[in-house]
Formats: sequence, structure tokens, C-alpha cells
Amino acid sequence: MFEKIETGIAASKAPLSGTVRAGRIVRSAHIAKNPATGELVTGDIETQARQIFRNLRQALEAAGGSLANVVQIQAYLIDKADAPGMNRVYREFFSAPYPVRATVVTDLLSAGIRLEIMATAVV
Repeated sequence: MFEKIETGIAASKAPLSGTVRAGRIVRSAHIAKNPATGELVTGDIETQARQIFRNLRQALEAAGGSLANVVQIQAYLIDKADAPGMNRVYREFFSAPYPVRATVVTDLLSAGIRLEIMATAVV
């Protein structure tokens, strides 16, 4: 079993939970959305990545942890040219030793989304 974590971030309209806990494992998925309204934060990759990692930080704090608890990030980009910008922002939020990370270039479901992440943390 797992429990949904109430993060204070606007819920998705899709049938999913944004952040869940199973024992000490917390899984959290994010796009660049305004946490209060749920509206997409538009802009370049750095703008979107910064919002995503702020949302992840908020979600982990609601789960009793922090970004320091993140052990893995799965990142989904729509354009490989966005990777350097994402990495610049990533370094603002994470430091060595960095979480394990896989980055994939793919189509994402909603127009305007440049990046989506899935994080795993041990809290």
C-alpha cells in the first residue's frame, strides 16, 4: 500500500497522484505548473525547470523530507537542445553527490510542456 501526500500543489486533472509514499520511499512527478492555480508556467526550459524543482522541493517538504533525500530523477524533455539549460537549473537545486538521473527526449502529452520529471526520494 501507499499513501497520497497532500503537498499544497494544485491537483492534476488526470487520474493520478502527484506525490505518494510507500514506507520510506517517496515518488513525486512534476511539470512546470503554478502550485496555487495548476496553470502551466510557460517559458523557456530554464523557467520551466526552475518551477518544476521548486514544486518538487515543496512536495518533498510536505512528505517530511528535502531535495537532499532525492536518490533518482527521471527527466523527460521534448528537445535535446534543452538539456544544457535543464542542467544549469539542476545545479541550482542539487549538488554532488548528485541523484542518479536518466534523461529521455520524447513527446509529452500537453502542449507547452518542455520538461516533466519523476523523482524518487528516501525520507
